[in-house]
Amino acid sequence: MEQQKLNESMIPPYKAALVEAEKSAATVEKYLYHVRQFVAAYTGRKIDKALVLEYKARLGESFAPSSANAALAAVNGFLRFWGFGDCCVKPFKIQKKIYCPEEKELTREEYVRLVKAAKEKSSERLALLLESICATGIRVSELPFITVEAVAQGEATVKCKGKTRTIFIPAVLCKKLRRYTQRKGIQTGPVFVTRTGKALNRSNVWREMKALCARANVPPSKVFPHSLRHLFARCFYAIDKDISKLADILGHSNINTTRIYIISTGAEHRQKMERMQLIL
Repeated sequence: MEQQKLNESMIPPYKAALVEAEKSAATVEKYLYHVRQFVAAYTGRKIDKALVLEYKARLGESFAPSSANAALAAVNGFLRFWGFGDCCVKPFKIQKKIYCPEEKELTREEYVRLVKAAKEKSSERLALLLESICATGIRVSELPFITVEAVAQGEATVKCKGKTRTIFIPAVLCKKLRRYTQRKGIQTGPVFVTRTGKALNRSNVWREMKALCARANVPPSKVFPHSLRHLFARCFYAIDKDISKLADILGHSNINTTRIYIISTGAEHRQKMERMQLIL
């Protein structure tokens, strides 16, 4: 094709294609972030396999394999869109982990301390937000679907990544949320809103959660909205042991993604090995 050199004018049409494909706003932004980095580094260079391999090597020197692969996936999609599929490169090989690092997984006890810390700071909204994510397993981007109407029905209809699923809201949580909305005068729409009435976004939630770390004595490396989703998955699986049902609840298309959520910690893995009693 005529367009042989990399330039910024190639980005807007790709963004439009992602939106047309009904990718979520978060996914679009993530893909575009990596594509912009790629284009900025190599603007004016001829697009060929050697260029992309150079980019891959550069990523391998600076980032962990998982982060590098996220960037490669975005750039490969960009290249395929422009007809340069033969320039796409393979992702870095990552050995499958049999357990997750303990320093990264939020425990139930740490979650309880975070909620308690939020209450001590007189942040009822944040405490309820933490409980809502952890008790339902929703993504932080799906919080706007927790509405006054959904609370009244005891379930929320979540639309994300081109899929629709129903999330049940526990009765105890519904009761708390109803009391909260009545006190705050929230009569319709999202429960979790800013002072101006706009739905809370990812950055709002992330910042408020991080502010709890010191008071709750929880390492900041464990405190992310997604950590609550992981905790929900582990607790649900411990009771039900049905990974297919869990995948449906979490909104995963690929069950292998769900497996990542329920990997045990290193401590749990060691305990199981000790219980085997194979040392004579």
